[in-house]
Amino acid sequence: MLLDIDHHLGIPIYRQVIDQVRHQILSGLLVEEEKLSSVRDLASSLKVNPMTVSKAYSYLEMEGLVERRRGIGLFVAKVKKGQLDKIKTKLFDNAINKSAVTAIQLGVSEEDAIDFFRKHYREYKTKNRRIK
Repeated sequence: MLLDIDHHLGIPIYRQVIDQVRHQILSGLLVEEEKLSSVRDLASSLKVNPMTVSKAYSYLEMEGLVERRRGIGLFVAKVKKGQLDKIKTKLFDNAINKSAVTAIQLGVSEEDAIDFFRKHYREYKTKNRRIK
């Protein structure tokens, strides 16, 4: 599990861990039944307090994305398709909301904002095809 923590980002570290692990699960980089790094191991590799990682894992467990198996560790949970779709929709809606607010604050027209989105979407989709 590869995570990149930015201590100068202004976003709490536990939140960065949650977001990155969530994205890895939703994108399929972390698959169902895959064991996650232990709290100690991840905290050590990220050079953060183990309580920070424990807090992040607890939130992910409450979301139903990971499950704790007593004495064994933490694993990616089997998530129902409908629940995955809800989580993906919520994440996408939040990202679009932030983009819309930024566009309005910067005085970008709706048409230009849509064109920017379309341009970036197509560029990424093309890059993603080449990678696979």
